[in-house]
Amino acid sequence: MGHIVEYIQADIWVRHQRMGNNTVHFVGADDAHGAPIMISAQKLGITPEEFVRKISSGRKQYLDGFLVKFDHWHSTDSAENTELSCEIYRRLKDEGLIYTKDIEQFYDPEKKMFLADRFIKGKCPKCGAEDQYGDSCEVCGAVYSPTELIEPYSALSGAKPELRKSTHYFFKLSDPRCVDFLREWTKGVSTDGSLRLQPQIIAKTEEWLGKDGELADWDISRDAPYFGIPIPDAPGKYFYVWLDAPIGYLASLKSYCAIKGINFQALLETSTTEQIHIIGKDIAYFHTLFWPAMLKFAGKPFKTPDHVWCHGFLTVYNRKMSKSRGTGLDPIAYLDLGMDPEWLRYYLAYKLNSKVEDIDFNPEDFIARTNTDLVGKYVNIASRSAGFLLKRFEGKVDSDAIADSDLITNIKSFSNAIRDFYEAREYNKAMRKVMEMADKVNEFVDEKKPWELAKSEEKSAELKAVCSITLEAFRLLTLYLKPVLPKTALKVEDFLGCEELNWETVHASLNEKTVLKPFKHLMTRATTDQLTQLFELSNPANQNKEEKKAEKKEEAQKSKEEFVYEPLQPNVTFDDFAKLDLRVAKIVNCEKVEKSRKLLRLTVDAGEGKTRNIFSGIANFYKPEDLIGRLTVIVANLEPRKMMGEFSEGMLLSASDGNEKTTALYLLTPDCGAVPGMRLH
Repeated sequence: MGHIVEYIQADIWVRHQRMGNNTVHFVGADDAHGAPIMISAQKLGITPEEFVRKISSGRKQYLDGFLVKFDHWHSTDSAENTELSCEIYRRLKDEGLIYTKDIEQFYDPEKKMFLADRFIKGKCPKCGAEDQYGDSCEVCGAVYSPTELIEPYSALSGAKPELRKSTHYFFKLSDPRCVDFLREWTKGVSTDGSLRLQPQIIAKTEEWLGKDGELADWDISRDAPYFGIPIPDAPGKYFYVWLDAPIGYLASLKSYCAIKGINFQALLETSTTEQIHIIGKDIAYFHTLFWPAMLKFAGKPFKTPDHVWCHGFLTVYNRKMSKSRGTGLDPIAYLDLGMDPEWLRYYLAYKLNSKVEDIDFNPEDFIARTNTDLVGKYVNIASRSAGFLLKRFEGKVDSDAIADSDLITNIKSFSNAIRDFYEAREYNKAMRKVMEMADKVNEFVDEKKPWELAKSEEKSAELKAVCSITLEAFRLLTLYLKPVLPKTALKVEDFLGCEELNWETVHASLNEKTVLKPFKHLMTRATTDQLTQLFELSNPANQNKEEKKAEKKEEAQKSKEEFVYEPLQPNVTFDDFAKLDLRVAKIVNCEKVEKSRKLLRLTVDAGEGKTRNIFSGIANFYKPEDLIGRLTVIVANLEPRKMMGEFSEGMLLSASDGNEKTTALYLLTPDCGAVPGMRLH
């Protein structure tokens, strides 16, 4: 799912560029080489090539599933990448930037192989963090050699590694030419006048370069056995994966150019060509030091990146994604459940900005953003007006009303701002501005009340004008959302019978030639059950996914079959009912009660500025950790009752069957948008 974040971020930016009629060659590749691939293949009893092919065969499902439209997807294990890697290596060697020396390297005596940096773990020599890899620390960001690790061990066997000598090839990053170039390049601006790197990354490069520019030379070779590209004229030696991996971008582009009949060399040398990378923050060191230095001194036609843009990690409830902790997210499970990919595209866009910040996935927030913003605010606009135009006016609009509308003029006035937000990758600002405008449109509909206007033939002209303005506003909002919601935008273009939406069509509008087609539902709501299933299938514990699906289906059927309808209680007066104060509450903590099999102690926030404790006999139905963060409904004015030596200050509302031996119980959950403290009426 972390990769999906990157693909979606890049895809949104590319779609925005194409809406402005810019030519974009959107390419990527499977990072196929390295010891991890080799080890994984060995475990399965297949060759590394076969392992890579299996990975590649599943890529299309991810990309198509989340509407990510690359022009070309390739692999670093390709003829083009071998050719380019060897060519760049020879050029760097001719520049005097490649040399060899004998080094002491960790060797696993049990696996009988030299260990790649990522297969050596230990304590970080800078901050002391445990279980850090042999090349860099994920905690403090320090970069070091494996021999600097404290208490190192093999991640493959757990054995204490031995130091053995081997001849290695190095790229002389410490050369004054490289250092001087990187000092200028990392702080420089691109042809568009903006910084090549984000301020946060510039700060890291300054830290890595240091005051004296004492960069360590880069070990670019690995000993056999290793899955990678053989170094020319060096038997038994292979390029370290991080030399050929970034070259894989160019290899993919070269392959694409050959297919499309584009001159690869001329494209790179054209002055208006921009080379832009979108990557994760964990690989910034390689992309902002090694990669530009390699390209610079390899010479033409190779060009240094105009931009390297880094994004943060995807977290779940502000914690690292982890199947063992129940916070994993499986994109294939997401698609298998029939969840709309545009829900996720919008949710990520709502959180993504140009900074190097982590993005948190919060299930409750995900449902609220999807249902409140996309369905409640945006899609709702079309459904509130299309029917009247179709039934009363043959699907035709009033173009004069649209042209004279202050609301439309106002929405159009934000087009440049929205476009600039996309350009700067400030997607979150774009989404918020669009939803602000959606609120204005819905306020317009509420004020004009087309359902009331439709009751009077005398107000037909006004009804047509109101609905026409509303649908033109919907067209504009769809245009602004198109980079994020491409599938919905296609449906809207067909429904409205309008030209393909791009940034120039801001200046157009629906007119007399426009004939609406029957309105079809554009998007469904996300449900809590879907999110629950997503986490279940993403974190399968001891059961595989198919077993989980079958078990959930069986439980649902069993519950349905055992349901016993309870007779209604005697009627009460409204005054009796009004005495109950039912409130929305958020469960901020939950734990089991000692010496009780049934009770859970819940700490809830009912919007009072303080929390209260409630004891509930639901321990047989819910795990405490599954309830934390959930919204529910409580009886807030119930007389406190002493239980287990403490007071219970309320009661949870739940539903169950009428069976004395109840096997299922369901806490009530308010609809999305509800907040703690709201009263039920």
